[in-house]
Amino acid sequence: MNPIAQELNQIINGSNPHIFEMLSDMGKALFFPKGILSQSAEAKQKADKINATIGIAKEGNSVLSLSSITKYIKDIEPDDYLPYAPSFGIPALRNKWKSDLYQKNPSLKNKKISLPVVTSGITHGVSILSDMWVNTNDVIVLPDMMWGNYTMTFCVRNSGRIVHYKAYDDQLTRFNIDSFEKVMRQQAKENDKIVTVLNFPHNPSGYSLSVSEADRVAGILIDIARQGTNVVVACDDAYFGLFFEEQTSKESIFTKLAGADKRLVAIKLDGATKEDYVWGFRTGFITYGVFGDDDNVLEALEKKTGGCIRGNISNSSHLSQTILLKSMADENYEVYKKEKFDLLKRRALKMKAVLKDPKFKDAFDVYPFNSGYFMCIRLKDVDAEELRLHLLDNYGTGLISIGKKNIRVAFSCLEESDVETLFDIILSGIDDLRKG
Repeated sequence: MNPIAQELNQIINGSNPHIFEMLSDMGKALFFPKGILSQSAEAKQKADKINATIGIAKEGNSVLSLSSITKYIKDIEPDDYLPYAPSFGIPALRNKWKSDLYQKNPSLKNKKISLPVVTSGITHGVSILSDMWVNTNDVIVLPDMMWGNYTMTFCVRNSGRIVHYKAYDDQLTRFNIDSFEKVMRQQAKENDKIVTVLNFPHNPSGYSLSVSEADRVAGILIDIARQGTNVVVACDDAYFGLFFEEQTSKESIFTKLAGADKRLVAIKLDGATKEDYVWGFRTGFITYGVFGDDDNVLEALEKKTGGCIRGNISNSSHLSQTILLKSMADENYEVYKKEKFDLLKRRALKMKAVLKDPKFKDAFDVYPFNSGYFMCIRLKDVDAEELRLHLLDNYGTGLISIGKKNIRVAFSCLEESDVETLFDIILSGIDDLRKG
């Protein structure tokens, strides 16, 4: 094993051996190399005459560039977006995102968290999570309704083993915390380590926990850790902030888990992709919260994460990070975000109002939704994929089928004026299939 990796492992193991135990084999082997990058960094500080270390092209004191590219980016100097970004991300953006995490999650006050590492979107963050914390046959506890890419990331890439709990009770009245607890405690009896992902607002159903529900979920995880099982909890907060109802918890459950127990590692996955409506920027963040006040452990985890990025994509887009940082510094930033939030909230509330019509009750049930981009319906007696294709072919209407019974509707891209029309079309399609 590389000596730098060994040094990082000694720091982690010396402070909290349970964290070291939870790392995957790859996670234990990861390190951030002191090769060309560190030599270039030293040269940047000291080489005031000639610096021939940088793997980019320069002319004079500026980066070499093509006018056919730079002409489209008027207000940013090429030196601020064409060179490579650090593998960890632009330092100013990392610090800004961290300070905003404390503002958006007041319960983090007095809790120590790592400096966020920039990822290429949340998908990349989930991939890093899997590489660093999932070994072959490790158990990942997830709801039966989940983002399909988890299977690709955890199982195909890292040979993990997903175990499901029921996301909702049979009547679709609430998130099924009883099933979550039952599965988690059963897996704790059978395994020394459990990985779970808490995804709220939930994709695909658009549900977020209430404050009391979040307290109960966090309590279950902390209790399992205290009883001797190592627990890795990732908070997939892709749609964070899009909470449309008063009783919904407005903070990430990460705030309740960070530092809660020596056997629990809390990992927060964020994406400016949804929070700031910059999907194609592919800019996300991964942040750690662990037991104790050892800055060295958090820094060691950051370095392993940076090494994971360095050995995979090298670094995330410099241009995307630069524009995002400038956006967050804009005096009207919060005003602009509030405008978009209100737009999505109106669509969600319109959908709730329309679905109160009793004419839909014999055709489908509605999963609880109060946040995010999506909502789902459960069909009574027609096949979801058959209905999807029928609506596409005969009504020019596109939806997503999930399994045999579920249809996902993205109200994020649906005009408020089209909501009632959409569900009338769905009802017509169901009637068509019933008639055969």
